[in-house]
Amino acid sequence: MIWLTEKIEFPDYKYATVDGILALGGDLSENRLIYAYKNGIFPWFSEDDPIVWYCPPERMVLFPADVKVSKSMRKIINKNEFIITENQAFEEVIYNCKSINRKDGFGNWITDDMEQAYINLHKRGVAKSIEVWKPLGSTQSNSKMELVGGLYGLEINTVFCGESMFSKVSNASKLAFIHLAKNKNYKLIDCQIYNEHLASLGAKEIDRDLFLEILKG
Repeated sequence: MIWLTEKIEFPDYKYATVDGILALGGDLSENRLIYAYKNGIFPWFSEDDPIVWYCPPERMVLFPADVKVSKSMRKIINKNEFIITENQAFEEVIYNCKSINRKDGFGNWITDDMEQAYINLHKRGVAKSIEVWKPLGSTQSNSKMELVGGLYGLEINTVFCGESMFSKVSNASKLAFIHLAKNKNYKLIDCQIYNEHLASLGAKEIDRDLFLEILKG
């Protein structure tokens, strides 16, 4: 396994394992993270473990035109019971993604250092968030809002590299994801690895070479 040095560089993806592990170590500096994502590489590790960098051979992605909106979701959207915003509460979104209790456990990999690293990227305008709010009062115009769902990720060229999402009420993360898919500036939404929930929304796996071609195009 290749260990990174202080120099911001990664080995060629041909050295990745069958599981997509490319390298270990390094740091979560803003410049390293940006360089990594521009080359289709992302970190995924647990607290107290070395940083693990991935570039999987099959990439889970969504082409926005392929997003699936069920009849039940269309009804929810048409009811206008939620308000969706962009980049209004990034720190709250990543905190919820990190701390919310998940049945699948997929939020536990967001360490304190990683949380701060992506907040720093947000301040540079690279990391973005989508928020889903539910009015606490009887009308949207005169009530306070509760953050009930959202997602965050990085914007790299015309690709949105999704990192994590959360829901406090049913369908909130789906609303955020569908909203993201409607952004005409993105040719692709990177979902990283296979996930049944995202597959139900239209995401699919493509070959790494095709993903990198789109990412750098």
